Amino acid sequence: MKVIFLQDVPRVAYAGDIKEVADGYARNYLIPKQLAAVAKPGAINMVAARQAKMATEFSELANKIDGLEITLKARVGAKDRLFGAITAADIATELNSTAEVEIDKRKIVLDKPIHELGDYEIAIRLAKDLVPKIKVTVSREVTTEEVKEQPQEATAEEEKEEPQEMVAEEVKNEPQQEAAVEAEKKALQEEAE
Repeated sequence: MKVIFLQDVPRVAYAGDIKEVADGYARNYLIPKQLAAVAKPGAINMVAARQAKMATEFSELANKIDGLEITLKARVGAKDRLFGAITAADIATELNSTAEVEIDKRKIVLDKPIHELGDYEIAIRLAKDLVPKIKVTVSREVTTEEVKEQPQEATAEEEKEEPQEMVAEEVKNEPQQEAAVEAEKKALQEEAE
């Protein structure tokens, strides 16, 4: 049976392709799930119009995300290996929030999950001939324990307060110190006499 694919079917065809498939496969799987339609002249024209519209939308989307850089934070263990992994779903979620576009995780071409820190170039297959690339940076997530372990640096205000406090104490203590010095001098003079 000759069918027109309405959606991408992995390892079978891309949306818009017209292919000959087994009758049972078409009747029992492709057509009920609306993945394909029987290839009739009216259906071919309808799919062609739909393909043109989708191609325009996909090219705009590709221009928007091509070269985009996103950063994902992850917990890291020994030798900069991640606890867990960065998957296509994680990248899709970050892309959706960063670029404010809806990208299906199945469109992200990721051979295997990312397990190490670093920069990665990831392809996004929007259509069979439209594959923009993005840069994904995986960096270390700073935990609250690491923040507590870092030495606290004095802020500029604290640094300014310390000298002023010391000067204020010295000013307060000056009369007492002068009196003590004078008393010592008198004691020495009396002993000398």
